[in-house]
Amino acid sequence: MNHTNRLINETSPYLLQHAHNPVDWYAWGDEALQRAKQEDKPILVSIGYAACHWCHVMERESFEDIQTAALMNQYFVCIKIDREERPDLDHFFMDALQATSGNGGWPLNMFLTSDGRPFYGGTYFPPQSMHNRISWKELLVQIHGAYQKRRADIEEQANNLIEHLQKSNTLKSNNGFEIAQEEMFTPQQTLKIFNNIMGAADQIEGGFGNAPKFPQTYTIQYLLRYHHFTGNKEALEQATLSLKKMMRGGIYDQLGGGFCRYSTDAQWLAPHFEKMAYDNALLLLVLAEAFQLTADQEYKRVAEETIGFIQRELQSDNGGFYAALDADSEGEEGKFYTWGKKEFEQILGEDAAAIAALYDVTENGNWEDVNILHMQKSIQQWAKDIGVSEEEAFNLLTVSKEKLMACRSKRVRPATDDKIILGWNALLNQALSKAGQAFGREDWIAIAAQNMAFLLSSFENKTNGQLLHTHKAGISKFPAFLDDVAYLIQALLFLYEPTGELGYLEKARVLMHYAIDSFSDEDQLFFYYTPNFQADILVRKKDLYDGAIPSGNSIMAWNLHRLGLLFDQQEWRKRAEMMLETVKDTAVKYPTSYGIWSNLLLEFTQGTHEILVLGPQALSMSKALLSHFVPNKVFMAASEASMGYPLMEGRLSDLETRIFICRNYACSLPLTSLEEALGLVLTKR
Repeated sequence: MNHTNRLINETSPYLLQHAHNPVDWYAWGDEALQRAKQEDKPILVSIGYAACHWCHVMERESFEDIQTAALMNQYFVCIKIDREERPDLDHFFMDALQATSGNGGWPLNMFLTSDGRPFYGGTYFPPQSMHNRISWKELLVQIHGAYQKRRADIEEQANNLIEHLQKSNTLKSNNGFEIAQEEMFTPQQTLKIFNNIMGAADQIEGGFGNAPKFPQTYTIQYLLRYHHFTGNKEALEQATLSLKKMMRGGIYDQLGGGFCRYSTDAQWLAPHFEKMAYDNALLLLVLAEAFQLTADQEYKRVAEETIGFIQRELQSDNGGFYAALDADSEGEEGKFYTWGKKEFEQILGEDAAAIAALYDVTENGNWEDVNILHMQKSIQQWAKDIGVSEEEAFNLLTVSKEKLMACRSKRVRPATDDKIILGWNALLNQALSKAGQAFGREDWIAIAAQNMAFLLSSFENKTNGQLLHTHKAGISKFPAFLDDVAYLIQALLFLYEPTGELGYLEKARVLMHYAIDSFSDEDQLFFYYTPNFQADILVRKKDLYDGAIPSGNSIMAWNLHRLGLLFDQQEWRKRAEMMLETVKDTAVKYPTSYGIWSNLLLEFTQGTHEILVLGPQALSMSKALLSHFVPNKVFMAASEASMGYPLMEGRLSDLETRIFICRNYACSLPLTSLEEALGLVLTKR
């Protein structure tokens, strides 16, 4: 029997996956909320995303089952939400779930009163009760019974929960307005952050904490920068160990490039196989920095392969990037990426044994009877083991990878979540700009420029100038959230550096005013996640935590500091300082959860270089300068001084290209050589 429900009219690939369930799903909106009120029925909200493995499992077991669907339809108004389309609702309901149960994850199933207040929730529920976990059908019956018989208790629980969520969202500044910056932010705090990171570090397998292991790119970034500023060797060792273990692990697609979201084990062997745009963007940023610091060619190879994957599998014809690739194909997790020994031998013939030794391919498999390709040693070590030169080893590996890829490309591919999200695209845009600078790849910078043109033309509501969050099939919708706007401003600043296009700086300034007007809290300190013109949210949340993606607030503090320097906006710089001052104690204590804040604190203790390159060779000289690792800088380059840019004021450009290195607008004498300039910006403080 072929069912369709209202989701058939949606654009989200995740909602469309559920359009043929026998459940009478609605998308979040007035129609569902009004029906719940009219019929006085509780609401069931179920949240997931297209690449989520356990979401597919629960759909197969419960939402496709006619008897289960009948219970859901009889007792509840059922709403399906794509967490990537509506991260604001996902944040809110996830906070509610964590407040009531102490855990979180997806699928996220939340029960609400008929007027939309949450009162109970959970994640995955099995079709039959097992391992002390109630079955989904039993839970539906119990919630329905409680709603009929103990309504007053449920109303009280919903009220208490909303009150708790509102209270947990209040943040007051520490009011350090009169304290000098060097007293507010001290080297002792940055040392404490380093020690606290190392306390969580796995010094054998890399990364931080126990399984499951996430890349934690901002923590690695902190270690790279801490080493850069202080010369601390341990910081560099832990950062490079973590990156090498990931790059050689199963979390990295050894054939096709690109990283999966996280590893289920401590050795980075077995990921959940979904590949997200944002993870690959954040890893590219840190690979570029690691290469700038070490010149290690392995980072270059992995960056090239990962950008190859992004172009091949995530780039759309319009210059945008898709959101994700699914973990499953043919109903099986990882099937697309795993190998049997026999198949390996058939494809590679006499080279199979050597390649199998590199990738740990065995008869019995290294994961659930199959093999996940991962490198237990460096290619250099492998070359020695098989008795060939490094060059011969690379050639052998390249040819073998091409053969394996040709075979893999004939398999049934995992589904692509082909919606284009503004914030995730902005992160990829940053990664392309930064990697383009670090590796000297003009073609990557050109892709970033093409992507930016698409973002600026497709995500702005032409009638009111408001930014939008997601785009698919020519339609952009939902108001943009704080992180969309914050990442886009940052991407414009990143893209300005290698291109010298002042239009990017101007657009960043315009968007900063938009962010301040639309997202600022009542104290004009932090920013809400949702804009002030969005009506359908119960609690406006202020998000400070740097999780899988950076917090919009930490990136806004970075943006305010940068744009405050570029345009001499004291108020913006002060606001960035006060945001950091309010968060810093928490960041020092929990740096792996406040990684961007920690990096900003490190920069504030070091001070920010204002670098201006002016004159006929400005762009070529700045390319050489930008290939070096200088994380604490604002940068401008132009063939002649432009009005309205404080760094350029009073600077004459003549026939010779000059470099000015400034702090708080007090500048060095004009320098004519790149070496002198690097000498000033790379000295340790």
